[in-house]
Amino acid sequence: MKSFDAIVIGGGQAGPFLAARMVEKGMKVALIERKFLGGTCVNAGCMPTKTLVASARAAHVARSGAVYGVNIPGEIAIDMKVVRARAETVTTNARNGLIGWFAGMDGMTVIYGHARFEDPKTVSVNGETLTAPRIFLNVGARPVIPDLPGINDIDYLTSTSIIHLDTLPRHLAVIGGSYIGLEFAQMYRRFGAEVSVIEHGPKLASREDEDISDAIADVLRSEGIDIHTGVSDIAFARSSDGITVATDSARIDASHVLIATGRKPNTDDLGLDAAGVITDKHGYITVNDSLATNVDGIWALGDCNGHGAFTHTSYNDFEIAAANLLDGDDRKVSSRILAYALYIDPPLGRVGMTEKQARASGRKIMISTRPMSRVGRANERGETKGFMKVIADAETKKILGAAILGIEGDEVIHGIIDAMNAGTTYPALQWSVPIHPTVSELIPTLLGDLKPV
Repeated sequence: MKSFDAIVIGGGQAGPFLAARMVEKGMKVALIERKFLGGTCVNAGCMPTKTLVASARAAHVARSGAVYGVNIPGEIAIDMKVVRARAETVTTNARNGLIGWFAGMDGMTVIYGHARFEDPKTVSVNGETLTAPRIFLNVGARPVIPDLPGINDIDYLTSTSIIHLDTLPRHLAVIGGSYIGLEFAQMYRRFGAEVSVIEHGPKLASREDEDISDAIADVLRSEGIDIHTGVSDIAFARSSDGITVATDSARIDASHVLIATGRKPNTDDLGLDAAGVITDKHGYITVNDSLATNVDGIWALGDCNGHGAFTHTSYNDFEIAAANLLDGDDRKVSSRILAYALYIDPPLGRVGMTEKQARASGRKIMISTRPMSRVGRANERGETKGFMKVIADAETKKILGAAILGIEGDEVIHGIIDAMNAGTTYPALQWSVPIHPTVSELIPTLLGDLKPV
């Protein structure tokens, strides 16, 4: 049996950085990864997909050149092999950077294999047994495949496999109208495929307020994406030239099907029962406010604990664990203000409460909205789709939440994220003097228009 000061299972965005901090403190650490370092973000999420989004935007801008007085003769052609290779290069470079970083650390042992608990302090991997007083789980999540009629008879794609396509689908049917599915829908439409989005719920991006969801649908429809919401029945069958997707309201002749109906944690094959670690009904590991499980000496970080399915929340889990265990701090998950983005174009930047959540909280609230068509920078760039929205507490004057669906919305939202984390009231933020001409300069104006509801 090999002994360590700590064992980290999973090489995503929390575990490896925590392992590195512990090594800096002179600890002996084993990092176990069953496949690739970097987790979903590096290998099948943020980095490759946003690289693909950039290629798709380049195609869109090229096709739109005439609007700006830039005439490109001939048809804009897409070389999917180059598109795929570019995304793979970004992923490989990031992964190799991690490999090189860890290889230079004394005290770090990287093991590739499938780890399972033998007891609360012991795991087995590749026929070896390892033990440590501290074990950290950072095992991530994977796509959910729903049990739909005919699904096992077709060759479907997931968010993991579609990034390896080097040919353009004739018609891509996206099953699921949430964030992952919508990004791929717009991306492949811009590459030149016909695209249909099929969503069980009554609207796209169901987490958002209805006005945001409607605006997202308008953006996608304006680019020729076919959207079906409120679909109760879906079935698949092979056809002579692809796949037939039959719903209760339409019949779609697709060449490819992307299943984008959510993700589930990779916790079902870790031997958690042997360690006594509790999970909820969805398989997420139950943790307290400091990310500790019910078993002393075991923590769960990142997607597998159900407290955020984003790279930045996973990394923040590392920051919380490191601060509490190594720096004598007392940081809590409940102190985190959730923020995220939807990377369609224009993007959606989101922070804090939605209007629906704010109304349900019983607070006296104020709301302001402003169309992007009234933003000078948006008009100058010719990108006026979407709008800004902010919600504030009428009594405390604190900002409760905001949504910016529009040009650079994923960046502009950070002004509000920073203000909320600093506890700044909206009247104070109104007196900032932002740079002109930017999108962010409209934040004080947006706040100035707050009205009670």
